[in-house]
Amino acid sequence: MTNSFRQASFLTSAYEISQLIPDQGYEIAFAGRSNSGKSSAINCLTDQKGLCKTSKTPGRTQLINFFTLGNEKHLVDLPGYGFAKVSKKMRSHWDLVLTTYLLHREALKGLVIVVDIRRGISELDQGLIDMIGDSLPLHILLTKSDKLSKGAARDEILKVQKNIGSDNLSVSSLSVLTKQGLEQLEARCASWLDIDK
Repeated sequence: MTNSFRQASFLTSAYEISQLIPDQGYEIAFAGRSNSGKSSAINCLTDQKGLCKTSKTPGRTQLINFFTLGNEKHLVDLPGYGFAKVSKKMRSHWDLVLTTYLLHREALKGLVIVVDIRRGISELDQGLIDMIGDSLPLHILLTKSDKLSKGAARDEILKVQKNIGSDNLSVSSLSVLTKQGLEQLEARCASWLDIDK
């Protein structure tokens, strides 16, 4: 593993666009439905169990959380989407903030969309993929792959690749428990952040 990810530390949280850190350097963001395993994936990537707060309760991440790797390189944990108990007002706020962040952030070099491999690409995931279009490189990370057999997990990866069919998009799986797929995720993130492995 490249040591840069292990050096990750919490920097700040933002609720409004005005609270974002300066738009410079390199960032990669992690997005996904509530409870898709987004925070766990970041913890796995950084080899730090408590870096991102994980919860069995959907909708735990309510802020844009920035983690620094040093040298103006950052990981960004975005609020989970598709959680019914969040108020309409809060949902509208996050729709605006996240859309603005994802489409206009110069420092953002790539987006990891975290998907529970057992659930597949949801309408909300697809909506995000369509919204980003070709404006940003995307990586679909199919988490919780240990819940399926190796063959079934491989089939799911192929299915997603076939259905998406975009040159701007890559797909891999990850098991936080066994670390299967971690090297592929590291390689993708390191290339976006311009980190030497």
